[in-house]
Amino acid sequence: MKKQTIKFAGEAVGALIPDNGQLRFVAVKYSVWSLDGRIFATSEEALRAVASLHVLRQREPVGAGPVPTGGSETMVSAC
Repeated sequence: MKKQTIKFAGEAVGALIPDNGQLRFVAVKYSVWSLDGRIFATSEEALRAVASLHVLRQREPVGAGPVPTGGSETMVSAC
């Protein structure tokens, strides 16, 4: 096993680091912060978890998510 980058919608959102025969997720984007430190058996499992977070985020009611600041924030889209 070796380090792997997890990309979603063309953007790197995290990395998978080998950890005792499994893969530990290291978040590099706020949108997947809740997965930071989580252990996955496969990279496909990690990618499904990332995709699930983004689908849930898109379904939030208007005003439920973080307020855009107009700064250099990157928006990630599942489409």
